[in-house]
Amino acid sequence: MKAVVQRVLESSVTIAGETVASIDRGMMILLGVTHDDTREDLEWLAAKITKLRIFDDHKGVMNLDIRQVKGEILVVSQFTLHSSTRKGNRPSYIAAAPAEVAIPLYEKFMEVLSAQTGIKIQHGVFGADMKVSLVNDGPVTIIIDTKNKQ
Repeated sequence: MKAVVQRVLESSVTIAGETVASIDRGMMILLGVTHDDTREDLEWLAAKITKLRIFDDHKGVMNLDIRQVKGEILVVSQFTLHSSTRKGNRPSYIAAAPAEVAIPLYEKFMEVLSAQTGIKIQHGVFGADMKVSLVNDGPVTIIIDTKNKQ
């Protein structure tokens, strides 16, 4: 499982001209699921994101987590995070999990993240053609891959 976590001042998802989700200050998370991801992966990732200290304290030091700043969270499914560009110029997406594997893990990830943070998770629509808008704060962008956990 891969996540791109961005500290944002605001973010939204629009589908066919209609805004389906939006947040103010918080995190916009792009989430990619691969074939062998498990519940253990999503629980580890949710815990890591919950405790991620990427928000400034009163001294301007990134010392606070999402709960401490009472931030919001927007999660968007992103199969292209598992693209391969090793050969040619057209990325391959064979490492991305098929919908029957990815959707339950994506939904469970949001459920676990919400339980750990106490935040109602805003989200996009799996598989939809989404227009994602954000104002990255900092910019702060963190990439987390569960294959690198110790």
